[in-house]
Order: sequence, then C-alpha cells, then structure tokens
Amino acid sequence: MTSAVPATELTTYLELSEEGSGAHKYYEVRHSGLEVTITYGRIGEAGQVRTAAYPNVQKAAAAAARKVGEKVRKGYAPAVRGVRQRRAVTRREITSSRSSARQAPVLWRFSSGSPAFGVFVGEEHAWVGNQRGDVFTLTHDGTVTGRFGLPDGVKCIVADDFWIYAGCDDGRVYDLGGKVPRVAYEIADDVDIYWLDIHDGVLGVSDRKGGITTVDHEDEFQWRRGGEGSHAWMVRCDDDGVYHGHARGVTMYGAGDGAQLWGTETDGAVLFGWQETTEVFAGTSRGWVYRLGKADGAVRARYRCDAAVFSCATSPDGRYVFAADNHSSVYCFGPDGTRLWKLGTGCGSAYSMQYRDERLYIVTTDGTLACIDASESAVRDAEDGRLPETADIKAAGWERVLPSASVETVTAGQAGASGGVVVECVQEGARTRIRVVTPGFDPGWRVQFPKDIRVPGARYLVAEVHPSGSGGFYRARGEIRRLL
Repeated sequence: MTSAVPATELTTYLELSEEGSGAHKYYEVRHSGLEVTITYGRIGEAGQVRTAAYPNVQKAAAAAARKVGEKVRKGYAPAVRGVRQRRAVTRREITSSRSSARQAPVLWRFSSGSPAFGVFVGEEHAWVGNQRGDVFTLTHDGTVTGRFGLPDGVKCIVADDFWIYAGCDDGRVYDLGGKVPRVAYEIADDVDIYWLDIHDGVLGVSDRKGGITTVDHEDEFQWRRGGEGSHAWMVRCDDDGVYHGHARGVTMYGAGDGAQLWGTETDGAVLFGWQETTEVFAGTSRGWVYRLGKADGAVRARYRCDAAVFSCATSPDGRYVFAADNHSSVYCFGPDGTRLWKLGTGCGSAYSMQYRDERLYIVTTDGTLACIDASESAVRDAEDGRLPETADIKAAGWERVLPSASVETVTAGQAGASGGVVVECVQEGARTRIRVVTPGFDPGWRVQFPKDIRVPGARYLVAEVHPSGSGGFYRARGEIRRLL
C-alpha cells in the first residue's frame, strides 16, 4: 500500500503584455502534490500544457518556484485571468534579446560556470555565487583566491559588517568567514526563499508567496508578514526596519515588531532592491527604478529603463544610479532621473550588481562576474567605440571547500600560545547556547555561533568575539577550534 501524498496546491498566473514589442502572453504554474503543470500561450487562447511528476512534494514545489522565478525575471508579472483580452498577432521582425547598445568597458570577466545571482564586493575581494552552489572569491583585479562548494544554488551573498553570508536553495544560510562554510541559519520548511538580507545578526527573508520573515541571531523566528501577490524578490534591513519589495510595491515594517510603517505602490512588480542610508531603491518588471525615502516611502525620483529591471545599485554619494535590464544592458542615471548612458554587457543580463571605486561589478544570466570601468572617461571612450582589452579569468585547479560539521582540535596549551577567546556550549531546555568563558566579557550575553558544530559541554577557541551593534549578544568571527 502506498502512502497518501499531502494535499498541496498552489497556482501562479503571470502575464507579459507590451504594446511596443507585441508581447501578449501568459504563463501559469500549478503545483498539486507531486505534479507541476505548466500552461502557456497567447492571452485569451487555450495554449499548451505540460505536466511533470516529481519524487516528493518538496521537489515539486521547488521546481514550480524555479519556473515562476524564471518568468518573473523575464518581465512577466502576476495578473488576473480574463482581465486582458485576446488581440490580433502583429507580424514583426524577430530581434535578439541581446542589447543593441554600444558595449560597456569591461576590464575583466570571470565565468563561474552556471547562472549567477549572488555578488558582494568588499575592501579586498569580490564574491560570486552561482546556481551550481559554487562561491568564488577574487581580488579586485580579477585574481581567483578561493572556492567554496555549497549543497545547492546560491541565491545571494550579503555582508553584515565583518561577516559574509550566502543564502542557499537548500534553505540554509552559510557563514563564509572561515576556511570552511558553516551553517548560520536554517529557514523554516514552509518558507521558499527568494532573497535575503542581514543586519546586525537579524536575518530578513523574502519568499515565493510574497511574504517576509525575520529571524534573530539565535536562529529563532521573530515575526512574519504575508505579502501581496505571489512572489517577493526584495528585502533590505537596517536599524529602523525591513524594506520589502513585492508584486505591488515596497512596504516598510518595524525592525522589532513587524508593524507596517508605510507602503508605496510601484509600476510593475519589484524584482530587486538596493539601499543607502536614507533611501531605498526598487527595480520593477515594467522598466522603472524607484528612489524612495526610508522615513515615509515618498517617491523622490524614478529612472526609466527600456525593459524589465533585473538589478540596481548606486554610488555611495548618490551621484549615480545604476540599473540593468533583461536585454543585457546596463544604465547610469543622474540623481534627478536623467539617463546618462546605456551600454551592453556582452555577457548576459545582470541579475545582481554592486558599485565600488568607479567600477560596476555585475553577475549575469550566463554565470559571468564582470568588472566594468564606470569612470566618466572610460564610458565616453566606450560610447565612441574604444574599449579596453578584456581579461578572461580562469579558475583552474581550485577545489571546492565543502561545508563541514567537523572542527579542528587544539590543546589548552596550544590555545594559550595562539590567543583567542574561549567559549562554551551549554544546554538550555531544547536549545544549545554559546557563552563566553574568557574573563572580561559579559557572562549574561550569548554568542552567535555556527549551528552545526555545537556540542553541549564542549569548549571552543574562537579567533575573535565582537559585541553586536545593538548590544545584548556577541558574534564569533574567524576560525573556530575545539578545545581538548
């Protein structure tokens, strides 16, 4: 006798309708138990139907989420069936989705081997994570310095002060601050992650159902709010709140209690978000980048692109606003909305981007991390057709460093000679906690510490322990060894 499959059904209906391009299409994803059914075609017509079966409900749900995500990234948006009507097909010349603009001045590019969403650029390294689970580190001039291998696709890479985290499709968030990836957070099974952000140890998660969830430094649930629509790609966090981009716009929730503080509608579903000190930026499926004041959600400026906006970023002084569309183009705007330039990437559409020191780093649909010279002189040369010679970077010989629950050991004598901070794992009810043993620290504060290496009663030598920005707990940083 076979066991019954849990009753699970979720239908997502999307449309793409653009007068200028002639697109007038729909795409429906229905997940029911072990099956995922795709129906697609021109709006108002029966369309074509494909059904695939999966070994369990979780794999079916993941497959459905991927299908929805792919279409949203191409400009499809949630819609109500029947509102738009059938229209005649207009014959037109077929054009490529590649940008027809002049090419951007790419200094170097690195092929990660799979489509890439995650990028972070720090003082010393650039990080790129792809859908195969690889995370590479490179210097700013493109030299590969390391490679991690996570169990599933990497959604995003985020920084929280010293700490670097990678959100993975296996439902976990990994700390990449040491030699080996360590599990820092485990997201609830019923949350299908689309994007992550972390601020002072508090994790924000936007999800497929359009919701937002926050988790504290001990990986304990704080609050959850349902969103509007069927997906949410944007989450940004700071001391005051969580900024959540969803199918209808951007909503701000209070950091501590999740109370809604404001909501701003946007023209098109939000596909990406960026933040600065007093403003948040949201790129939409209808080609807009919105600049919103954090205090009240007021629209301070809008920036018009020619297609759905996959990603956006700014220079720290606010002088430039950058965006990328789903036709492999990158844009630069002045703060008032004036378009300064548009150039082709030459390596796919940028799923994510970051600006640093007059360089724009993008990761793309074909898995490339590209470093673009965004200085005024380089852009002028590119617009005139003069481009630098692009260096193609390889990563031959780098083995994947996999996550592990094993920990190097050290004796008390060795620990005394090498320095560091001693912490101890204690059992408190059903939870294991970490406290500092070394004198000079507050004994009442707990320590944010990797989940998968905690053993009650064990002591560890940690390279560094820092107080959190808001106080109340410590955060471990660097290599961790277990004391014998």
